[in-house]
Formats: sequence, C-alpha cells, structure tokens
Amino acid sequence: MRGGGQMMSSSSERVLVTGAAGLIGTALACALRDRGVEVAELDPRSVSPDARGDVLDPAALERAIAGCTGVVHLAAISRVAWAERAPDACWRTNVDGTRAVVAAAAARGAWVLFASSREVYGAAAAWPATEDTPLAPVNIYGRAKVAGERLVAEAAANGLPAGIVRLSNVYGRTADHADRVVPAFVRAAIAGTPLHVEGAGHAFDFVYIDDVVRGLLELVARLRAGEGTPPLQLVTGTSTTLGALARLTVELAGTDAPIVTAPERTYDVEHFSGSGERARRYLGWSAHVSLRDGLARLIGDFRAAAAG
Repeated sequence: MRGGGQMMSSSSERVLVTGAAGLIGTALACALRDRGVEVAELDPRSVSPDARGDVLDPAALERAIAGCTGVVHLAAISRVAWAERAPDACWRTNVDGTRAVVAAAAARGAWVLFASSREVYGAAAAWPATEDTPLAPVNIYGRAKVAGERLVAEAAANGLPAGIVRLSNVYGRTADHADRVVPAFVRAAIAGTPLHVEGAGHAFDFVYIDDVVRGLLELVARLRAGEGTPPLQLVTGTSTTLGALARLTVELAGTDAPIVTAPERTYDVEHFSGSGERARRYLGWSAHVSLRDGLARLIGDFRAAAAG
C-alpha cells in the first residue's frame, strides 16, 4: 500500500477479513499483515483452499473465525447492477450473511467492523450527506446495506464492540471488477476504445484504495483498543460527474478514445457527495490522493501489467 497508517502490532490477535479476495479485502489483509496482525480470510473466490468459503456456510464461517478477536466484514454482493439482477441472492449474502457473521462474533466476544455504502442515503434531500442524513435507499443493494447496518447496531446495543463504515466508489487496483466504472474507463482509454458513460451528469465521490485502507486501519485500531465509534463515511468531499471522469481518464491516458453517452440505469442513485468531518474528528483521517493522481497511478499500473 502506498502511504502509511496507524502502526499496530500484535502476535496474539487474529482478525478475520470476509470478502478477502475483493479489491478492499486484498489490500486490507496485506496492510494488516504488514503491521504484524495475524489475518484469517474467507471468500468463495480465494485461491487458497483454507480461505475459500462463504459466510452463509456455517462450517466455513466457524473454521475461519476460530481464534479471532475481531472481524472486518466486507463480504457482499457488491455491485448495484448484480443485486438488481439477483435480488434474492443479494439479500441472502448481504443481510443473512451479515447476521451470521455478527452472531459468530458475538458468541466469541469479538469486535465487528461492517462495510456499508453511500447507497444507504439514496437520493438525499440535501448534499453533502453526513452520517446523520436519513437512510432512504432506492435499490435492493442499498436496502440490504441498511438492513446490515441495523443488525450491527442492534448487536452493538447488546454489548458487541462494533463499527460501521460507509464507503463510496473505491478504486485503484487493476484486480477489480471489470464492469466497475473506473477500471472500465481506464481499460477503454488505454486501448483507445469507446468509454460508455451511463448518465454523464451523475456525480459521485471516488476514493483511492490506499486512503480507504488507511481509514479502515484506524477503525480497526480503535476497535482492538476497545473504543467504539459511531457510523463513519470515508469520502474525499469532492464529487465528479461521470462525464468529467471519462474526459479526465482519456486525458491522462493520452489517447483519442471516444466518449459515448449511454442510457441511464433506472435503479442508480444520480448523485452523491458526503462530508468527511466526522472521520476527521474521530480518526484524524482525510483523503490524501486526488482523483487525478489516483487515476494516473491506476493507468500506470494497467500499462505496467500489460507490459508484463
């Protein structure tokens, strides 16, 4: 990970990362190990048989959480489009899976950090959103994340050490879902093929992976120390339209890739901007990597990977 984070070291603690094969899980597990924390992993996509498994599989979850003092729960159907295509699967994984993780952690007295999403706010009446903005999701993914938050909050009210972090459009690694907007734009821009923009005026807050991991490490350190936190969002505080994102990507790639406007998706939130004040106040955290710098790094990483 480029950049630092709060130092932590303990040979006696073991942390489970669910969704460990994903964009955030991979980076976080690596960062925790770099800081001397023993990490257990659980993900159906894991290349390691010991880490391969689903949070909905009681035996796999029991095996993974054994000996753990905390859980960072990232496992989810994490794409809004996928959730719309398979709403029942989304609910099972994102809600029933969270229920299973929380129950397993509570049975062991382990803390839980739950990864939620900006989607919980839906089409808020006013922006920027704060963590106290009413939760009004407009799609199944957002509703499932709200349900997950409520499960964690209920467990916390019953004594479980827990935290909720709301994330927004995390990007920054070549190993990411190909259909996510940033890697999709970067691949197209490098290749000189069309960038398809579904809703050019839709605006979101794009947060570089290293900044997100740094914030998660701070939250983990708080929970390991027995300190609770209210829900926190990790945001840059700057929104960028998809049209502007496409133009910046092409500019930084230095190609003549065309930009094509495509129809908007009916289930998408059209705008998000959030306040980072609570994260600054509680964690001393703010984003360090600008969108321009993060995109430039990612373009360089894709080109380096292609060069072998």
